[in-house]
Amino acid sequence: MSETIAEILAERIRRHGPIPVAEYVATALYHPELGYYTGHDPFGLGGDFTTAPEISQIFGELIAIWCLLAWQAMGAPHRVILAEIGPGRGTLMADLLRTARIRPDFAQALEVVLVETSPALRNRQAQTLDGEAVHWVERIGQVPAGPLLVVANELFDALPIRQFVHQGGVWHDRLIGLDAEGGFQFRVGAVVTRPDLPAEAPEGAILERGEAGEALAAGLGRRLADSLGAALLIDYGPTRSGIGETLQAVRHHQYHPVLTAPGQADLTAHVDFARLGAAAAAAGARVEGPVPQGRFLSRMGIEERARMLMEAATPEQAAHLASGARRLIDPGEMGTLFQVLALASPSLPPLPGLAPQGSSAL
Repeated sequence: MSETIAEILAERIRRHGPIPVAEYVATALYHPELGYYTGHDPFGLGGDFTTAPEISQIFGELIAIWCLLAWQAMGAPHRVILAEIGPGRGTLMADLLRTARIRPDFAQALEVVLVETSPALRNRQAQTLDGEAVHWVERIGQVPAGPLLVVANELFDALPIRQFVHQGGVWHDRLIGLDAEGGFQFRVGAVVTRPDLPAEAPEGAILERGEAGEALAAGLGRRLADSLGAALLIDYGPTRSGIGETLQAVRHHQYHPVLTAPGQADLTAHVDFARLGAAAAAAGARVEGPVPQGRFLSRMGIEERARMLMEAATPEQAAHLASGARRLIDPGEMGTLFQVLALASPSLPPLPGLAPQGSSAL
């Protein structure tokens, strides 16, 4: 019988001692053979969670319009790389490419690259995008040189995070070890001194740092500083950094204990948009936003597009379109929990959907 992720992690802890939270998350999600994302499709009603592209086709259509306008702002180069990082089932890209054909010169300029490590998801993406000219790479650093458009929806929340716990007036690494029965439990590790950790915090407070996400944002920032392009990052989390634990697990659309059955549930944490933006800016990119997803989609025309589609729809289809659009923008649904952040080459004009109220940008 093959090992499980839980057995692999437990043996690692027995041999080497408690492990960082980031190592636990990375192994559970991305183990090359048994990881949560490696071997199966977690999306949709039959999986563990549903993302915006699965809720409404309008989401991908509006992302296509954003990419078209960004391409025009770049001077409409005859060739532009369109890279999606973490493309899920390929639904967003399918809707994007279908919509891109309203401007044949834009559609013909696109060289589509999907950044994906999961063999199972690559297979699903190939099915969804059957007939489209796309190719895959495993890392953003493998994306070809040239003008670039990047889309990443619900990517950063699934990257490993580091946790710290405030105890005795100082910060410690938060680790995961084993209890007397062999189950996983949180432990307090060595004292950590670093300038980005606040000096004052309540006893027992938890603080998270998305170091993997910040490194990715910095890499995108460097690419956009050196070569013409723009990136649209959509995820959930606060606009300001703060203290608090957000690491959670989801299985079958229900919350699941974080330390139970690793590899069998999704593990996510809120994205720190302030730190993502700061990392990209420090690397040379211009940062716009974040703005709430509902505001962004409204500025991009979601209500108008929904009405247009509903005019030609059956009553059942119209109800589905209205429900999907409302779920994406309603403050009580995804409208304010999800944020939209854009990165751009410094030479580009303001990007659509992210300008402050009163600006001439869309």
